[in-house]
Amino acid sequence: MTANRLTPVPPRNGAGNTALTAGIVALVFAFVPVIGDFVAIPAGLVAVVCGWIGLERVDRGTATHRREALIGACLGVAALFAVFVVFAAVHSSTG
Repeated sequence: MTANRLTPVPPRNGAGNTALTAGIVALVFAFVPVIGDFVAIPAGLVAVVCGWIGLERVDRGTATHRREALIGACLGVAALFAVFVVFAAVHSSTG
């Protein structure tokens, strides 16, 4: 009895998990004036892109971590905004 049994495909949640991790890293480093820019900007971009990919996978039904993908993307956007604010504050000309 060797019937063709369909094995369930495990969910592809890597993009959502990566988005959440990169978003947290980006938001932490966003408030470090000089070195943080070199870490927070790429990590924020990774968080936004991976969050978008994770949400697309959830919509197609191949992933289950909608919350992680959404929070990661939002943290990435918040980190990019914080980098912009810190950059503007540090490099503003007061005169």
